[in-house]
Amino acid sequence: MARLVVEDRDVVVRLSWREALAAGRREVRAPLASVQGARVEPDWWRSVRGTTEHGYWRAGRFCLGTWRHARGTDFVAVASTGPVAVVDLLPGPEFRRLAISTADPEGAVRAVRLAVRGARGAGGPPPA
Repeated sequence: MARLVVEDRDVVVRLSWREALAAGRREVRAPLASVQGARVEPDWWRSVRGTTEHGYWRAGRFCLGTWRHARGTDFVAVASTGPVAVVDLLPGPEFRRLAISTADPEGAVRAVRLAVRGARGAGGPPPA
């Protein structure tokens, strides 16, 4: 199962070896400065938008890889087994959204929000 962690000044998605094989990469990094918001999406299918660009999916089971849509590209590692941690990013060179099924989506989202708040200074508004 994928993990969503904060490391230094980045949000990092770490994939299992099977997920990495399917996605064609071991990890995904996005700078904390590009985080627009973080939330838990209770309905896994709402976190996936567009069509697959690179990766694999099985209808009603999982989506893994990059997905292209009108606003850009998302990285998804989503299973249909529960809620999903969603990190929305500012327009940039790689991804607009990270949607990850993790063992603890609430904890992952909380860690991202705290790290963003710390990176922007305690006086700034928390990400949505």
